[in-house]
Amino acid sequence: MSNMTRDQVLAAQDAWGAGIVRIAKAHTDGGDFVQTATDHIETLYAYGLSPVLFKPTLAAEIQFRSTFAGALSYFVASNNECPEDKGFAIKGWTAVRFENVDIICYGATATAMGNYFFTTPEGDEVKVEYSFGYMLDDAGNVRINLHHSAMPYSG
Repeated sequence: MSNMTRDQVLAAQDAWGAGIVRIAKAHTDGGDFVQTATDHIETLYAYGLSPVLFKPTLAAEIQFRSTFAGALSYFVASNNECPEDKGFAIKGWTAVRFENVDIICYGATATAMGNYFFTTPEGDEVKVEYSFGYMLDDAGNVRINLHHSAMPYSG
């Protein structure tokens, strides 16, 4: 198996951000945002290949999403898997950018931590803290197997 590179992680982050914007646009345009979110999760996450540790930002009652259905619920709130979900990815985000504190590559895995910023339809940025873990699948594709994000501490 090949080793994960920093460039692969950066490309995966770009793909993740573009996917969130694509889901939001599909929702805003009246398109099939559920299918867009399904494609996003199936392409970028390791569900079905490996356990996935997913702790989304705005989840309190069902904090951890170890299943595809739980992730889909968080992103688009379409399947009533987690009734608290409002659909994070359908909030109209127009851009996502990552600012990595660091990326650590080790063999076929990598971990990244930092802040990512979501641009609202009004042009404001919302800052969220994240830690993502990545693994290479058998075809050499980067997959997310750890996703933890949280709002910054407000003290």
